[in-house]
Amino acid sequence: MTSLLNNLHKLIVVGDKILIRPTEINQKTDSGLYLPPGVKEKEKIQSGYIIKVGPGWPIPTVVEEESWKEQREPVKYIPLQAKEGDLALFLKKDAFELEFEKEKLLIVPQNAILLIIREDLF
Repeated sequence: MTSLLNNLHKLIVVGDKILIRPTEINQKTDSGLYLPPGVKEKEKIQSGYIIKVGPGWPIPTVVEEESWKEQREPVKYIPLQAKEGDLALFLKKDAFELEFEKEKLLIVPQNAILLIIREDLF
């Protein structure tokens, strides 16, 4: 985990995508029975902590008549609702899995997130 935090700056999340560290799925029932892998795969909703967020949706710039000129205005974005440290509930089918520094991470689009739990609201 320490190496992941050290190398996290190497990852750049683009657009409306969000990088999530999934939470561990409970493999036992309340009565102590272990669940087979097929039960976990049928779950449609998963949760995880947001560790990095893309800039958002780009706002189109006004095209000048002289399109050959260099564009001097930086790209502006509509920011996402999700923030680093939030707990997110999202649709599992829309998540893309990747492994970075031997840790499983998920890339999820903003529209796949159903609910955000933020601790520092009040």
